[in-house]
Amino acid sequence: MSVRLFSFIALFLLVSNLKTHSQSDLHHRLLTLDSHTDTPMMLDEEGYSFGKRNDADATDSRLDLVRMEEGGLDAVFFAVFTSQGERSEKGRLKAREHALRTFDLIEKNVADNAEKVAVAYSPSDAYRNVLTGKKSIFIGMENGFPIGLDIGLIADFYERGARYITLCHSKNNDICDSSTDKAEHNGLSPFGEEVVKEMNRLGMMIDVSHISDEAFFDVLKITKTPVIASHSNARTVCNHPRNLSDEMLLALKANGGVVQVCVLSAYVKEAAPNAAREQALKELREKYNNFTDLSLDQRKEAGREWRAVEKKFPNKLATVSDLVDHIDYIVQLIGIDHVGFGSDFDGGGMLSACKDVSQLPAITTEMLRRGYSEDDLQKFWSGNFLRVFGEIQAAAASNR
Repeated sequence: MSVRLFSFIALFLLVSNLKTHSQSDLHHRLLTLDSHTDTPMMLDEEGYSFGKRNDADATDSRLDLVRMEEGGLDAVFFAVFTSQGERSEKGRLKAREHALRTFDLIEKNVADNAEKVAVAYSPSDAYRNVLTGKKSIFIGMENGFPIGLDIGLIADFYERGARYITLCHSKNNDICDSSTDKAEHNGLSPFGEEVVKEMNRLGMMIDVSHISDEAFFDVLKITKTPVIASHSNARTVCNHPRNLSDEMLLALKANGGVVQVCVLSAYVKEAAPNAAREQALKELREKYNNFTDLSLDQRKEAGREWRAVEKKFPNKLATVSDLVDHIDYIVQLIGIDHVGFGSDFDGGGMLSACKDVSQLPAITTEMLRRGYSEDDLQKFWSGNFLRVFGEIQAAAASNR
């Protein structure tokens, strides 16, 4: 056993014992991690404060430091999200500038709350931060669009702290096709193939959520390390193109990767038709150019209007039980070692009894009711993801 691996395991056991003796509630004993939130979009919203408890209904926010403590969440990935814009030199520059502003916002909010939180860059950072009583903020990038066609920018974003890239979002980009757009590259583009190889070289997790089925299988043909789906569910349980099919889940297992189930209701359970809501959202898309090439102020206003429509014409939310149906299905198909949690809080994620991060214990309660063990729960809440994360970083280090 390597010294590095032994130290990692020893640190994990120390944290586990510490939490066991300081918490009576099982959920709070676990090291917990959420692999995807869009909370950075809230960080400069008027009336929201990351360091204080925010009312979920008044601010439409789902996560802050106080509610992380209430919900027993130790580590979270903040997504540097960029909507898909025009694939021109101007559009790519605009996306890059937006991404860099988001990195700055994250760093500022962490610095402002440095006594309670720290940026994390590796699995061992998450364990060390628990020992010092701090929450961990990891950074991921949702949509590779800010890379443009400059492969060197991946290393630049890695240096800023990004530890995964969701290759695309809801529209195709220069890297690959999206699961919710018409085929353009028929999977990965030639540039996208180079992106995968560069991410392998750096030790950066490749996130296959949002990408097309063809792009998913292209990634698995090229990558030398496991992949993550940072916020996706099982397509057989809820037939949405954003979810993973059985064939994809089985391939993910063979790759050694992990799928992180999310609480966005539309990916958990198919909603009943809601014509008034769909019409209002259609009008919003038309008003805001399908949410592409928007200024910062336009993005904020579009977000507020979208949330107002959701409140005026609400869909019936899926339940925690519905979510655990996905977990059960994935475990039965590919095993407990390949599933974890990535909420999509502040990006639409919300269930009827899990509307924000403070209510995460409801998921543990339902999993316990269905017979999952404490060991299973630790794998689900962070162990599987951190294993993949560590393997990817170790593979890159061994090739340097």
